Amino acid sequence: MPEPQYTASGARVVDLSHRIRAGMVTYPGLPAPVITPHLTREDSRSHYAPGTEFAMDVITMIGNTGTYLDSPFHRYAEGPDLAGLELASLVELPAEVFHLTDLATRGIPASVLGNREVRGKAVLLHTGWDRHFGTPAYGTDAPYLAADAVDHLVEQGAVLVGIDSLNIDEVTPQGPRPAHTGLLAAGIHVVEHLTNLGELPPSGARFTAAPPAVEGFGTFPVRAFATV
Repeated sequence: MPEPQYTASGARVVDLSHRIRAGMVTYPGLPAPVITPHLTREDSRSHYAPGTEFAMDVITMIGNTGTYLDSPFHRYAEGPDLAGLELASLVELPAEVFHLTDLATRGIPASVLGNREVRGKAVLLHTGWDRHFGTPAYGTDAPYLAADAVDHLVEQGAVLVGIDSLNIDEVTPQGPRPAHTGLLAAGIHVVEHLTNLGELPPSGARFTAAPPAVEGFGTFPVRAFATV
């Protein structure tokens, strides 16, 4: 484990994001990121004063890379894109963390969420599936949010739902996607492929996951983190 990090005010910072690297596989079947130099340090030396050099690189990747956020535009053409999201709905959200590593079913039911106040909060689902990230096991039989839990979180007014699994929906060929459909229709952001959720307490942490403001784009990696 890396050394703990703290803010100037003394809060502990927990990194909840997977690192992005060239060739990494996030979601089986989607392209891996490609990183190439635009200007190498060696070539830059001829452009600047002696002793001054820079590196400028190009990354080509699908938005669904690493730990990423889905905006409503990902599911709905008329929904807000990344540039249309309010920063207040992405930064310093009070977090309710549900530790579900001993859950007996793949589908996370509403019954395990019912006794906690989630209105105005980020709901983070700790399944422990992130231990398989980067391996073939990650794409098979992954946990997901059941349809009744989606309805519950919409009714109770959550502002963001995150999971440390392959997908917030059950992945089946041409199957329904009730979590993306219900949550994003309600303007509830979705963050997938989180990690390190086991480091957070059930309540009291603050969660941040802000993507760049890209117009006409629905999904993009975030540096998700929590302060405790």
